[in-house]
Amino acid sequence: MTTPPPAAPAPAQPLSEADDKLWASLAHLGGIIGILPSLIIWLVLKDRGPKTNVEAKEALNFQIIATIVIVGSYILGTILAIVLIGFLFYLIAIAAQIVVVIFSIMGFVKVNGGGSYRYPVTVRFIK
Repeated sequence: MTTPPPAAPAPAQPLSEADDKLWASLAHLGGIIGILPSLIIWLVLKDRGPKTNVEAKEALNFQIIATIVIVGSYILGTILAIVLIGFLFYLIAIAAQIVVVIFSIMGFVKVNGGGSYRYPVTVRFIK
């Protein structure tokens, strides 16, 4: 006698409108601490809420660009520190981190207020 195959797990329930707005907002605000919050929110909740899908994807695209600029600036600054101009790249990296915090907070406020937010300088890697 064979055992029946296990039942497939039930699909996750869609997010309520309030939760969808909350997670979409938090995807932007998470940019303050880096790329992981928007990545996790997008991967876990993209199919459960349309606003979360759009806003987390937007935040993730911005965080990818910001991470490339910040890490690249630190690498170039370290390499060029011998020539005494490397500190300029450290300043660029610090300025980029400040811009990330400002844009993340702006995105949080806009989405939490019911709107949608598009970062002004972003290459959209994830479509």
